[in-house]
Amino acid sequence: MYNLKVITASVRPGRKGPIVTEWIAGKARLHGNFNVEVLDLKEINLPLMDEPNHPALKKYEHEHTKQWSATIEESDAFIFVTAEYDFNYPAPLRNALEFLYHEWGYKAAGIVSYGGVSAGTRAFNSLKSDLSSFNMAPLGTGVHIPFFTQFIKDDKLEPNNVIEKSAGMLLNELARWTKGMKIIKENK
Repeated sequence: MYNLKVITASVRPGRKGPIVTEWIAGKARLHGNFNVEVLDLKEINLPLMDEPNHPALKKYEHEHTKQWSATIEESDAFIFVTAEYDFNYPAPLRNALEFLYHEWGYKAAGIVSYGGVSAGTRAFNSLKSDLSSFNMAPLGTGVHIPFFTQFIKDDKLEPNNVIEKSAGMLLNELARWTKGMKIIKENK
């Protein structure tokens, strides 16, 4: 079993990200290859980057950074659940990424994006590009949910068959890449 962290990127009031996150986390639990933990950036509430030393040095001074480091270090893989704001992913996610460096490395990362007509694909592409700079292996396979509010019923996501299939493909690829990345990480 691989340790999977599913990270909710949106922190704004009225957000629907936790509903999407719970859906994909539930799918990951049923997949059978993952021990799943949901991380909500709103609850974690990291301040704007406030460490005096570069993250690559791992000389963290603040307790919130040390806790964030330990949480991310223990993970084998990630799924980032992101909205699209102004053609990009939310700033709190970028901030959370930049607090650390080595802890992210040599781990597979899937992305679930949601939005309006674009289904968050511009946020997906921007995030996917940025993740590789942290030595992560972002998957090309993703889950994109267009006009996502149409799939929310009683605070639960009820996706169509296309979205269900893409979630299955994402989780299969994530398990495959996580297995490979563990070998790479162990042999660095």
